Amino acid sequence: MSQIPGEKPREQEGIPEGLWLRCPECSAMLFAKAVNDALKVCPECQYHFKVPARERIVQLVDEGTFEEKFADVAPLDPLEFVDRKGYGDRLKEYQKKTGALDAVVCGKGFIKGRQIMVAAMDPEFMGGSMGSVVGEKITRTIEMAVDEKLPVLIVSSSGGARMQESTLSLMQMAKTSGALARLDDAGLLFISLLTDPTTGGVTASFAMLGDFIIAEPKALIGFAGPRVIANTIKQTLPEGFQRAEFLQEHGFVDFVVPRKDLRSEIARLVDFCVK
Repeated sequence: MSQIPGEKPREQEGIPEGLWLRCPECSAMLFAKAVNDALKVCPECQYHFKVPARERIVQLVDEGTFEEKFADVAPLDPLEFVDRKGYGDRLKEYQKKTGALDAVVCGKGFIKGRQIMVAAMDPEFMGGSMGSVVGEKITRTIEMAVDEKLPVLIVSSSGGARMQESTLSLMQMAKTSGALARLDDAGLLFISLLTDPTTGGVTASFAMLGDFIIAEPKALIGFAGPRVIANTIKQTLPEGFQRAEFLQEHGFVDFVVPRKDLRSEIARLVDFCVK
């Protein structure tokens, strides 16, 4: 699998020393190369592994066409927040682990020859949580799309708003949604791709505002967790009610698309909407 220039090498999740990994869904022992060749999908049960942002871009965008934007936007710690450790120290830890400044990679590229703005969230950076940098970079991506009259693809993979930034992170919900309203006013296409998991403030803002909402199979999609909902409404919840297939059946998701078919589906939707 090709690699974006400038990407720092990292260990692949769940592969100690190299050759084998266990599927968390079916518990099969899998040859790591076979999983990588299948775009990080289990060949036994079709479980879709979480994918880092840069690897996601490699999977989706035509090779050699991706131009990263806003890479120098870095997070701050204005609240000097401390839980088990200081937020500033936590940021440094994840920056060292992932080689990224924050939890989203944005840029411009082509998908099957169709030019598009792309923002891909990184589940490896603090669970893909949305802080000020994530909101700012996604907003800038949408604004660039308006200026250049391009469609937008946002790949969501997030536990929601970043608690260490408090209200500053919650403000990103309104900021990104406002930018998408301007994109809509300009008559431009927004494709939202939901991956496992897409939850919290991300679901409650830009992730569910797509002209088309695509989800990967069995992706967890929701706002609050199932136990919180059950305790709040005091009812037994349907099996799998926060999974992609259930949401498609109930009209919240337009298409559930296996990872191997995503490029073709995105290109089809662009052709359908963009003249």
